[in-house]
Amino acid sequence: MSTYALLLAPSANRVYADAASRLTQAELAAFAEAGVLDSAISDAGEASMGGVPYVTFRGDLSDRDVAHLSNLSAAYALFCLQGGDLLRPVTLRPLARYDDDLITIPKYVGKTNEQFTRLLLNVTLLASASAPRMLDGGLTVLDPLCGRGTTLNQALMYGYDGIGVELDGKDVDAYAAFLRTWLKRKRLKHSAEITPVRRDRKLVARRFEAVLASTKDDYRAGDTQRVTVLHTDTTHARDFLKTGCADVIVADAPYGVAHGSRTRENGLSRRPLDLLAAAAPGWAALLRPGGALGISWNTHVASREDAAKIFVDVGMQPIDTPTYRGFGHWVDQAITRDILVARKPV
Repeated sequence: MSTYALLLAPSANRVYADAASRLTQAELAAFAEAGVLDSAISDAGEASMGGVPYVTFRGDLSDRDVAHLSNLSAAYALFCLQGGDLLRPVTLRPLARYDDDLITIPKYVGKTNEQFTRLLLNVTLLASASAPRMLDGGLTVLDPLCGRGTTLNQALMYGYDGIGVELDGKDVDAYAAFLRTWLKRKRLKHSAEITPVRRDRKLVARRFEAVLASTKDDYRAGDTQRVTVLHTDTTHARDFLKTGCADVIVADAPYGVAHGSRTRENGLSRRPLDLLAAAAPGWAALLRPGGALGISWNTHVASREDAAKIFVDVGMQPIDTPTYRGFGHWVDQAITRDILVARKPV
């Protein structure tokens, strides 16, 4: 059995970088628990070599295992140890259908850390019935609190379709403007437009939809990806989307500190549980059987048990293994962030 050393990518967020090794070890365990790897992984830990910290683990990785682990949220380089102190590079092959500036260019206040966005998507997908299809594309990711679309762009990078719901019209317009500009600058064949959604001649929502492909030939052949963003209240998402439209749902819930959760009926609330309780029935209906929902939230304003109960009440099964209890981390004095993942029965 071989020993591997994973060099972690630097993070612009120093606080997140301090937690990256521990979070990566939990993410490795999530890959192992999902059953997508051919080789068992053991003895995950941290080691310093040449004064540089690495996450180390043991296993006999197949090519497909390397392809899976290439998508670890903080992966920068992977080595196989030889002779105890020699590092042999292992070529990483992450899912990257487009240039990574699709994710890194947007900068704005409140943007979720890009590495954490990938971590949240990964561990949610790995808990779902779609985990064996992670490398194959063709999945649909729904972010019902999508903001300016970091999760949607990560879904596109993976070769998936994305659906977002956002109440703030300025965020919807900003995302639409960015994606259009990016697609034109990359000279990718696409269509993109914002259209009104009317009921009884009244404007009830707006829909931004883009259809794109990585090559012109793929576009002509119909091998395309679709990203849709609805400008509406997430508690009304079920009114505009088909039941069972998403393989996974991921959301970074409002932290209840610098910003709150808002619905049209109740205005601004500092309690994210209010939003989750109102939205969970609709979110569960939009998830396919066997799908998984992952949320991140501030544990200072809502306990894990209270958040889990909301999803139990709509028929979902929280994942409560030690691995999935290992993602909590400090963000600042007012925020300790954690992840809760729940699965919809098949």
